[in-house]
Amino acid sequence: MGAVRALEDLLASRQVWRGQPRTAPAEAPHPTGHPALDARLPGGGWPASALSEILLSSPGQGELGLVWPTLARLSQQQAVVLVAPPWQPHAPAWAGAGLALGQVHIVRATPREALWAAEQCLRSAACAAVLCWPQGDDRALRRLQVAAETGQCLGFAFRDARQARNPSPAALRLQVDDGQVQVLKCRGGRAPAHPLPLSLAH
Repeated sequence: MGAVRALEDLLASRQVWRGQPRTAPAEAPHPTGHPALDARLPGGGWPASALSEILLSSPGQGELGLVWPTLARLSQQQAVVLVAPPWQPHAPAWAGAGLALGQVHIVRATPREALWAAEQCLRSAACAAVLCWPQGDDRALRRLQVAAETGQCLGFAFRDARQARNPSPAALRLQVDDGQVQVLKCRGGRAPAHPLPLSLAH
């Protein structure tokens, strides 16, 4: 007991350096399925448990082809949810991209309801990935980012490229335009200066 008492006294005197508590290792990113893009992203893929914002000069720039490889892998085990997509998803194209259609769910919602629905899906811990098309400002994205962290889910927010001038809380921010992908912001590293040509499925 004397040795234990002496050790307790020594620790209480703050004369012994105790080091820092161990922190949990960061979650590994999810590969995008595009090796050239992975090479430019910190950790080599989509940031885990986070929101990725994809900015578009116009719809149909291949933005779905950007995420399909990851969604195809994730959908083999867990749900992938689309919240209020602007168009009806073409099931044969999604199946052709390798997604398990039984795991792909569509939530119909008004623009006002869509943010709430996306937030709930991200928080639920029942989804591998949630795709949404939010209309609000950066406060809406902040809610989605926090929800993705809470539910340990991949979130993808597709928005108009005009939003690039505004700040964003998303962990990763990409702009897709005419067959090129520009990394505008990436958590944990510096965004590359030049866009990356990518062949994306439409």
